[in-house]
Amino acid sequence: MNKWYEEAVFYHLYPLGLLGSKKVNDYVLERHFDELEKWLYHMKDLNITALYIGPLFKSMSHGYDTVDYYEVDPRLGTNEDFKHFVKKAHELGIKVVVDGVFNHVGKAFFAFKDLLEKRENSYYRDWFYCDFTRQSPSGENFFFEAWHGYYELVKLNLDNPEVEDHLMGAVKYWIDEFDIDGIRLDCADCLSFKFLSDLRLTVDYKKADFWLMGELIHGDYSRWIKPELLNSSTNYELHKGLYNSHNDYNYFELAHSIKRQFDPMYGLYKGFYLYNFVDNHDVDRLYSKLKRKADLKNVYVLLFALIGIPSIYYGSEYAIEGVKTNGSDDPLRPRLDLDELKANETTKLITKLAKLKKEHRSLSYGKYQEVLLTNRQYAFLRYDENERLLCVANCDEAPSCFSINLDGIKDAYSLLDNKSYSHDQNTITIKLNPHDSDLIKLS
Repeated sequence: MNKWYEEAVFYHLYPLGLLGSKKVNDYVLERHFDELEKWLYHMKDLNITALYIGPLFKSMSHGYDTVDYYEVDPRLGTNEDFKHFVKKAHELGIKVVVDGVFNHVGKAFFAFKDLLEKRENSYYRDWFYCDFTRQSPSGENFFFEAWHGYYELVKLNLDNPEVEDHLMGAVKYWIDEFDIDGIRLDCADCLSFKFLSDLRLTVDYKKADFWLMGELIHGDYSRWIKPELLNSSTNYELHKGLYNSHNDYNYFELAHSIKRQFDPMYGLYKGFYLYNFVDNHDVDRLYSKLKRKADLKNVYVLLFALIGIPSIYYGSEYAIEGVKTNGSDDPLRPRLDLDELKANETTKLITKLAKLKKEHRSLSYGKYQEVLLTNRQYAFLRYDENERLLCVANCDEAPSCFSINLDGIKDAYSLLDNKSYSHDQNTITIKLNPHDSDLIKLS
């Protein structure tokens, strides 16, 4: 049976950045979900079917230094505000996925505050990894483990049953109280397989078709994507291939990545639905990464046509720029006012591609077959028993004309440009402008 996330188009919101929230939380209540709700209608206009929003819960600064897993960040609003927000999203046909930051907490987390006060006499000393014979690099009079050496992020002891109970209780609360549809697991590779297995059992008991997606960068994602663990993971390999193949005029890089991941015989992730993206809150905006801005169309067409779950990072549908500066992620997470943004060709393209994703099952469930590959031209089929779609791309500075041999062509019609391609029964002739691509329905 098909799952909602297998055919979803995601939109990724980083709400603290979008709203221009205070960098350091003073815990004074502000209520901004009315502004966030405007973005739900924008998503609906874009043909988006799922939202990943986060971090969302009460934190000290950027959202990943959690203070309270049971309370929405007061810089955004109240728990009741978020509950209404999710209800509105569901009314618009949009699923809601939140960030689950379970590896670490901020220093204002109640258990760590108790530890700071009472040291080895704290009831919560075993909630963390501590050594009271030496100091921490950040000045505390005892040592504790932190996430990758960032001592503002205190590592939780997930092997402690009380810690796990606290976190699983929060997840159950999020499902019961807010009716969320999934969790994106921050730094999933830092979470034990036992914890992930227990989380899987917890969410499956609470809600059918609940989606667990892990943030994974390196390694073999199939170690985490299993029926008893995660449904999906971030696809950083494809992310790099999508922009780098255009910057280097080298579609071989991208095609090799697809074969490595999804080859029906030997692919590491055949049968998986990975979370595909071209930018997010941790990496530079696509428009800034591309050496030739004209390749923007090609990248988005490929994002939607290749195997996986496409995701758009807020603002990138307007082709905004953003580059990490002096180690700061702030330029990647800007304040945006929806009323001030104007639709452009990228906005229109993404809207059309998301609509096609809804209308053509083969873009979600179809098989993949490479039919042409050079450094600067790439063509492949997505097909099932009912239809064949041909995706073609040209990253060259010059126009390209090539023929592809395919059996049984009666008609070849562009789904993007409303034009027909010349063909005979076994051959289709493709003419593409520089830095251009198309999605063609064959019948």
